[in-house]
Amino acid sequence: MALGLRCFRLVHPAFCNSLAALTRPVSEVMLKTVSGRQNDHGQYLAYPAVPIRHFATKKAKAKGKGQSQTRMNLNTTLVEDIISLEEVDEEMKSVIEALKDNFNKTVNIRTSPGSLDHITVVTADGKLALNQIGQISMKSPQLILVNMASFPECTAAAIKAIRESGMNLNPEVEGTLIRVPIPKVTREHREMLVKLAKQNTNKAKDSLRKVRTNAMNKLKKSKDKTSEDTIRLIEKQISQMADYTVAELDRHLAVKTKELLG
Repeated sequence: MALGLRCFRLVHPAFCNSLAALTRPVSEVMLKTVSGRQNDHGQYLAYPAVPIRHFATKKAKAKGKGQSQTRMNLNTTLVEDIISLEEVDEEMKSVIEALKDNFNKTVNIRTSPGSLDHITVVTADGKLALNQIGQISMKSPQLILVNMASFPECTAAAIKAIRESGMNLNPEVEGTLIRVPIPKVTREHREMLVKLAKQNTNKAKDSLRKVRTNAMNKLKKSKDKTSEDTIRLIEKQISQMADYTVAELDRHLAVKTKELLG
């Protein structure tokens, strides 16, 4: 009996450590046997497993404050196998950057030669920027000139593009020279620019909706091989990203409106 108790004391620490490791959740550790022997038993080392994100389920949200909540484990690598949220985020950010660039180029109180550079002209060779087919210069603070001598056949298309640019410009033509009078900075002109800014913001929101729809459609393709809970959590994440982007678009519009109206 005494001999048995002595053996149990020697074995007990290793036995308890092994039992504790085996009973820990799989999401917390992975057990790996190390070669070699020490005190006649194998060693086990604990390593972190794949990162786990914890999300509250609907039942958990329904519980009152102060109560324990049931959480659902969502493997981040599993999400990446379904859809790249990082790519979706980048696409949404690009919508914001495109609107900011649009504001800087086309929605300004005072028109400058640089604001005409990227007006798109439809030609026989495809769509080209105005500064690729015409020489743009500032004649005076009230007049911009576009010399189309290098591509005279594109003069009519360039005039049409300038008129339809949304910048409230009314170009005049003298042979291959396009004269672009700069509108006076009146209250009416400022309000017209604010209207243009709102139109551009709405177009940006349309682009954002396309990004969100494409992401949701891609997600639907994985419904047969992914749990409904996982799909719903990813859908919620995408919707939150889209809501944040809409808020950013509205914020930039508010800043631009204040700048235009003074």
